[in-house]
Amino acid sequence: MVSGEKVLYEVGDGVATVTLNDPDTRNSLSAELMEGLVSSLQSARDDEEVRCVVLASSHEKVFSSGANLGGFAAEVPLVHKHFASERMMELFKLIGWLGKPTLCAARGHVLAGALGIALACDLIVASEQATFGTPEINVGAFPFMIMALIYRNVPRKKANELLLLGERWSAQQALAAGIVNRVVRAEEFEQAVSEWTLKLARSSPVIMRLGKDAMRRQLDMDLDDALDYLRAQLTLALSTEDIVEGVSAFFEKREPQWSGR
Repeated sequence: MVSGEKVLYEVGDGVATVTLNDPDTRNSLSAELMEGLVSSLQSARDDEEVRCVVLASSHEKVFSSGANLGGFAAEVPLVHKHFASERMMELFKLIGWLGKPTLCAARGHVLAGALGIALACDLIVASEQATFGTPEINVGAFPFMIMALIYRNVPRKKANELLLLGERWSAQQALAAGIVNRVVRAEEFEQAVSEWTLKLARSSPVIMRLGKDAMRRQLDMDLDDALDYLRAQLTLALSTEDIVEGVSAFFEKREPQWSGR
């Protein structure tokens, strides 16, 4: 299925692949591309057959170059620019509350606002040729919209370095800073992405959703509140059919058959 020519959407083996497909602009985050991303992710959220979502790019060297800088200086009312940024905020929230694990397949450069999209995902697999950065400061702008995601993924001093210097980091530097989970050689990239996504897709959908929600909700709680909340989530998980099936399958040395209940 295709959600507009700038974003491709397909489902197979429980994995929804959402592909940025505007190579002429290096997948700049235009209104049309953002609309396609939101629409595709909503489809993945609502499709019970989808167990995992991959964000990828059809461009061999670029995941996305970020927002179109020309829009910053465009002669349109300020309120229109304000409303335009709402789509980015909606996208970050949608990825966070998708209820299904998300993986960013960073084959190439991940820059500016695109870094926020990648960081909103649960996992990032990067090719060794990928780079990561927030170059906005170099053109008199600042990565305001993705700052919250950067500080929730990267240690503070390293986040300061990323935001203030506007330099690009190699995939290995991004790995050391905690931005990516795994760096692989270019020829191993597709296999590495497939390996993780298929593993994620084999998990119980109901337990994965409960776990994903808990991961997000407890993030900014103090310790006592987090422990109380997580205890309640454990009790809720124990009420599902899938946890019984999973434990039974383990002892019976067979593959579990998830009901999603």
